[in-house]
Amino acid sequence: MEKTAFYNKHKALGGKMVSFAGYELPVQFEGVNAEHLTVRHKVGVFDVSHMGEFWLRGPGDRDLVQKITVNDVNKLSDGQVQYTCMPNEKGGIVDDTLIYRFSQDQWMMVPNASNIEKDWAWVNSWKTRDVELENASQQIAQLAVQGPDSARVLEKLLGPQLANIRFFHFKQMKLGPCDNVIISQTGYTGSLGYELYFPAQHGEEIWDMVFGAGESFQIKPIGLAARDTLRLEAGLCLYGNDIHDNTSPLEASLGWITRFVDGNHFVSRDILEKQKENGVTRKLKGFEMLEKGIPRKDYEICDEQGNTIGHVTSGTRSPFTEKSIGLGYVDKAFAKADAEIYVRIRKKLLKAKVVKLPFFKA
Repeated sequence: MEKTAFYNKHKALGGKMVSFAGYELPVQFEGVNAEHLTVRHKVGVFDVSHMGEFWLRGPGDRDLVQKITVNDVNKLSDGQVQYTCMPNEKGGIVDDTLIYRFSQDQWMMVPNASNIEKDWAWVNSWKTRDVELENASQQIAQLAVQGPDSARVLEKLLGPQLANIRFFHFKQMKLGPCDNVIISQTGYTGSLGYELYFPAQHGEEIWDMVFGAGESFQIKPIGLAARDTLRLEAGLCLYGNDIHDNTSPLEASLGWITRFVDGNHFVSRDILEKQKENGVTRKLKGFEMLEKGIPRKDYEICDEQGNTIGHVTSGTRSPFTEKSIGLGYVDKAFAKADAEIYVRIRKKLLKAKVVKLPFFKA
């Protein structure tokens, strides 16, 4: 297994290490609920160095990004970030990703850790001669500083100019030994937060600076388990659970990032446009349990008579709302707020209702 630049820090702090996406990463330190609430109320730090980073450079890179992603990159200015996904040729999702625009001729894509090799092959399959691609995933370390106190922690290191970084924007700033740390107001928790990208060889030094600045705010390291419960409370998809090669962005309630604008001739646009015109037969929706029980991945979702109408893709007991919540695909007849559904848990049908996402909003 690969180790990130922060492996020794995790071990020294008592992190419980597991294999994830080919890396040895901490699943928890203090405990899932405690770490989750640290991010909701204070500030926590995630090692997300397992995520990928692809550089796209050259006069043809904007057209390439526009071709392989469903969102409209023409809306981006320098210093902006966009959430999007890459459709496959059948209308499914290769991966969801962030796109960073540095200039008209330089972009960065951040794929999911488990999809780096697949995504790299996919992007290269659409490459044109006027685009240079670089997979920098092994050279870049990434920390996510998340929680309501995250800005105050980073202001101690970066000064008042941090306030100039708005939601889904980024800047390159000097931090410690690094002149061009990428700092974006993005994250996977639903709380205020920032993500920092920098050369992996400076990982431990940057870690110490962040934790030193956060000491008075009771900053703590956060593991993968709390990362998952936080993103679910925020209603954010997890690739491999809620979206995959056989789910379309319209089925996954990602129509808001799927832009059928003039000139946006992305892969399988014709398939997705027909889905939009004709409607889909299922939708990914959030729900909360009305009876005692915790929904888990692949549990059946049923109607009152016990007929299967879908399946759970993600579920947990929410540490912040103290409700049992989940995401799942349901037949379109049940894909509306307050629709009554049932989740089959240990052979029992337990009542739930469809709710508007997110479950938590900062």
